[in-house]
Amino acid sequence: MTAQRSTRLAALLALPVTLALSTAAAPAVAAETAFQINLKQLNSSGGSGTAMLSLNGNQLTVKIESKGLVPGQPHAQHIHGSTDGHDFTCPDASADTDGDGIVNNTEATVHYGDINITLTTDGDTSPDSGLAVDRMPKADAQGNLSYERTIPVSQDVVDHIKDLHVVQHGIDPNGNKKYDFGAGKSELDPKLPQEATAPAVCGIVEGAAVGSIPVGGVETGGGTDDSSELPAALVGAGGLALVAATGALVVRRRRHATASASASAEPTGQGAA
Repeated sequence: MTAQRSTRLAALLALPVTLALSTAAAPAVAAETAFQINLKQLNSSGGSGTAMLSLNGNQLTVKIESKGLVPGQPHAQHIHGSTDGHDFTCPDASADTDGDGIVNNTEATVHYGDINITLTTDGDTSPDSGLAVDRMPKADAQGNLSYERTIPVSQDVVDHIKDLHVVQHGIDPNGNKKYDFGAGKSELDPKLPQEATAPAVCGIVEGAAVGSIPVGGVETGGGTDDSSELPAALVGAGGLALVAATGALVVRRRRHATASASASAEPTGQGAA
């Protein structure tokens, strides 16, 4: 009976070893890296929003949800910044160096850098399409804008994604819900009004990868300190191996104890015979 119990116990405790080996043999799946960007108003635009940048290899998915933009109008939008390590950021009102009350794109570029990717709805996404107004997303009648597109990017962008910023353009300082030449011509293209090309919102990458923060974990202070629960670290292959090693140690100890007990009892049985 003792031998049978030991056999069953050994089989049960050996199960984590099998699981660990199965997990280790499974092919690795490339993890998607995601970053959140909070878009904040420039030029008292009243705009705001959130952008998500998700990298899967060299495929960049950009999702933007904005509100408070000029309703019914196209909004040029870009990823600005440097892939050579230069630290750009979003400007504030002090960037208005000519004192006309508007931080135009030329003044703002000193702070957030040149266009790296143009976030058009279709077609070319290079800086050459920076003013392709006909391929820019439009805000709805309430000034809300939703955008999503997956774009192949260079390895430089992948390596420096945290150094890049999202900017949406288009303001309405006179409040007539359209672009006009009330603020003059755009310094980028005199055929366009300043209102159409001045930055409305800007945001930089905030903190760590969104996907690495567990719900109810680091940010919210959730989780438990109950040491009776299996630590999360043991869920992976390394943890299963640790459990398996612990199980094997228990088996060896119990076998040793059983053998010792048998050895002690054996002379008594022989003497009785």
